Amino acid sequence: MLTTICGLTLKYSIISNRMKKIIFSALMLLSSFQIFACSFCNAEVSDAIYNSAFYPNLFTLLSAFVVLAVIVAILWLLCTRRHKVRICNNPELVLASTVPLTTTSIIIGIGLGGLIDGIVLHQILQWHEMLSNKILATNYVGKSVNMFCDGIFHAFCLLIILLGCVLMWRLLQRNDINTSGKLFSGGLLMGWGIFNIVEGIIDHHLLKLHNVMEFSSNHDIGNFSFLGVSVLMLIAGWLLVRRGEQSDVNGGSSN
Repeated sequence: MLTTICGLTLKYSIISNRMKKIIFSALMLLSSFQIFACSFCNAEVSDAIYNSAFYPNLFTLLSAFVVLAVIVAILWLLCTRRHKVRICNNPELVLASTVPLTTTSIIIGIGLGGLIDGIVLHQILQWHEMLSNKILATNYVGKSVNMFCDGIFHAFCLLIILLGCVLMWRLLQRNDINTSGKLFSGGLLMGWGIFNIVEGIIDHHLLKLHNVMEFSSNHDIGNFSFLGVSVLMLIAGWLLVRRGEQSDVNGGSSN
């Protein structure tokens, strides 16, 4: 027991130190935005971006990512606990862990969901932009400010995908996990659905940064339809993951 406690303490100490480095690096990045970002903007656009609301808008913009990180951590804990219960209930079977691939796929799905949202709804269809309910994108300056915020949003989505890729690469070095395609595809769908639900609730309903269809006469139709489709994606992903869990007997990797 003492060895286990010491091991867990060391593990969380390492995680804590890593988190401190990540937070410090993020703060340094945020503090350098004004130096490097929009360095070739005209004065009017630059003043509109770097006004007194710059940092409040920035932290508000990224609040959804903080909530998503907490949700992923909770899901990881719940999946780990559930896998341990399944091992206890089936002592005669060798059950490969479904947690690593599922969690990693959810992380990648969150990043992909953000990029798809930005590419399709922000850029191709131009239904809305990141702050389009706060700063109208009906003129050059407003459009530029929203484009800047979209870029920050996409950058963080890309970082999440890169994190998922690193985690996926590390999984290649293990032979004790379930590699079912259902876990992978289900995790991607779950991540996408979770992203849409969190982003929709926070940005559309609570903070009202933008609406799904900004120039619609009834914003509720688009906003609640967005949440409805996202819940269906989450349920579909969860069902796929549940089916993938059935393929972990004797370290199986059936697709």
